[in-house]
Amino acid sequence: MELIHFLDLKALNAPYEQEFLAKTQSVLNEGWYILGEEVLTFETDFAAYCGVSHCVGVGNGLDALQLIFKAYMQLGKLQLGDVVIVPANTYIASILALINVGLKPLLVDPDLDTYNLKIGAVERAYHGQVKAILMVHLYGQISDVNEIKEFAKTHNLLLIEDAAQAHGASYKGKKAGAIGDAAGFSFYPGKNLGCLGDGGAITTHDAHLAGVLRAMRNYGSHIRYQNIYLGVNSRLDEIQAAFLNVKLPHLDAENAKRSKIAYRYLTEIENHKVLLPKIEDRKAHSYHLFVVRVADRMRFQKYLQDNMIETSIHYITPPHKQKALATFNDWDLPVTELIHQEVLSLPLNSSLTEEQQRYIIEVVNSY
Repeated sequence: MELIHFLDLKALNAPYEQEFLAKTQSVLNEGWYILGEEVLTFETDFAAYCGVSHCVGVGNGLDALQLIFKAYMQLGKLQLGDVVIVPANTYIASILALINVGLKPLLVDPDLDTYNLKIGAVERAYHGQVKAILMVHLYGQISDVNEIKEFAKTHNLLLIEDAAQAHGASYKGKKAGAIGDAAGFSFYPGKNLGCLGDGGAITTHDAHLAGVLRAMRNYGSHIRYQNIYLGVNSRLDEIQAAFLNVKLPHLDAENAKRSKIAYRYLTEIENHKVLLPKIEDRKAHSYHLFVVRVADRMRFQKYLQDNMIETSIHYITPPHKQKALATFNDWDLPVTELIHQEVLSLPLNSSLTEEQQRYIIEVVNSY
């Protein structure tokens, strides 16, 4: 067996190569490279896909989250120093987005089964300075939305989605990106909907918020040289939007392929040493990652590598233990720390062949 890569971006994008080339030629012929028709088309189509009124293309997923919070501060719904509840086991970008705009992250342990926020943790963490909740749909699963949404409404809190891993995921029929007040997406190449570089977007039902965001991503300006906000330069690139326009119509089919592979893992992996993820609604999960937990993770990873299976760890060190977040280093977050000690991601993407899937299952079962 040749090495099974954790993620083969070349293989994933190969089916779209001719369309990518045609789109590239089209953009070159158009001669409009910033905020042109490709961006507008993607914003319109992705908004419709998510089931929202507005989509604002931005430079990347981190900018998407930062701009959401900056816009709410501009609108007076958040102030410097306000507290935002966020799961402690997220990727550090979720937390950086808050710190970088002058908000205070309140890190809480997630549910050990789903790796997502649960209402109980939110209720225990809440206090008067909390003004928002940042839900992270980690690994592509959405959990506990209705209860958390009701809590946010009762306490007049903003509910923001970090949907960077949840393209096409849903909860009781409602897509990621249409659940909270606003949502941030990343189109990093490895995502379920990935471009060939950096890219991001914000979705929302709020027309006023969307208007502020469109200006803030463009130096705070709707009209050239007339700046009404302290904005930034964070615009979805025209050529990347063109690539996303090629791939968006295939997103549900890609997710269905991921779901089929995940179902094989869930039903055919039988090894008491390997703890499989708990899936609350198999058809609603986008399966960005298939994450298992193993007590001796590094030994397990080496075993898989020795058997030509490449894996990844999402994530090796929890954010609150990172040097960059030194003020959080002493926080007591035992569930988060256990997760980060044990998680390992198996290969899961539409380029995996039936033979590779079967081999991965056999090797895992033999551990």
